[in-house]
Amino acid sequence: MQTIQQRRTIRKYAQKEVPETLLNRLLEEAERTPTMGNLQLYSVVVTRDAAMKRKLAPAHFNQPMVEGARVVLTICADFRRTSLWAENRQAVPGYDNFLSFMNAATDALLYTQTFCNLAEAEGLGTCFLGTTVYMPQMIIDILQLPKLVFPVATITLGWPDEEPPLSDRLPLAAIVHQESYDDYTPERIDAFYTEKESQPENQHFVEINHKETLAQVFTDIRYTRKDNESMSEGMIEALRQQGFLR
Repeated sequence: MQTIQQRRTIRKYAQKEVPETLLNRLLEEAERTPTMGNLQLYSVVVTRDAAMKRKLAPAHFNQPMVEGARVVLTICADFRRTSLWAENRQAVPGYDNFLSFMNAATDALLYTQTFCNLAEAEGLGTCFLGTTVYMPQMIIDILQLPKLVFPVATITLGWPDEEPPLSDRLPLAAIVHQESYDDYTPERIDAFYTEKESQPENQHFVEINHKETLAQVFTDIRYTRKDNESMSEGMIEALRQQGFLR
């Protein structure tokens, strides 16, 4: 059993099945995660079928782990189930709004992290795909998600077939603020990011992308303003289509 200090993101998986009994046990255990009002505002779509994984792959920029993993889990913010429960119990739901989406998304992400911790404790490997919210409408269409259901996280899952190095992390002082927010001066930025920037793999990252700094790799190539604004528009439209915005 690995500790949290040893956790790695796994992108290559052995061709060994994840037993349904094990998966269901982990999914059930993860239900003990914190949840708003004890409503469990999430649903999980389990994808094992190769053809379905192939359909999902373009929504995640065809990252190979989508088709290479034995299981793909799409975790959704879900206020549909709660709303239908209310309607069937002589109550009038009012959850077709952005605040409700935020509450459900928070629930879903908390559940996702709990599940990952449990799965990794069993020796399974996971990879969190941030691409889920980049082209949500494609995922909505493929998985046939109804109104008030919105994909917020995707996890690839399987038995590891690699042991990649640990990723670097910022020092604790970079993220913790005592009593009130202590804004970042240039000196503090230098203190917190110099070690990250000096990592050989990050220096190589800068070199192969023909940039001057690691920050430029993120702003100019990986997460550009143009892409962020375009995908924001797509996400807002998908939220409108799913009934969370008017």
